[in-house]
Amino acid sequence: MKEENITRYRLDRNNPHEPDWTAFDAMTDEEVEAAALADPDAQPMTEEQLALMVCRPHGDIIRQSFGLTQEEFATKFGIPLATLKSWEDRSVVPDRVGLALLAVIVSDPDAVERAVHRQGGAKAAAE
Repeated sequence: MKEENITRYRLDRNNPHEPDWTAFDAMTDEEVEAAALADPDAQPMTEEQLALMVCRPHGDIIRQSFGLTQEEFATKFGIPLATLKSWEDRSVVPDRVGLALLAVIVSDPDAVERAVHRQGGAKAAAE
């Protein structure tokens, strides 16, 4: 794609754009689908592309499901607080070890907590 065909827009976090949903709500399902398909940059994925998709756990969703603050979650599971925060704001994607840890936390949180506290790692990791 040529640089001249790119429109750049900087979002203002303090003043987010609110879409006009009345125009969208007035459209039929067929019109919505036609409008979506007319956008060359938003085409549906092929079966091959879908097959390559990987579902990755998100730390914030997992943490919220436990009802814990970032500090509590980091301490409980031995994750450095700065690391957890960077995962949650999506500035850093967890590496394979981080993804494995999140997956184990989901499947057996008690085992992770026991292992972390047995090693004395929770306090050190959260600092």
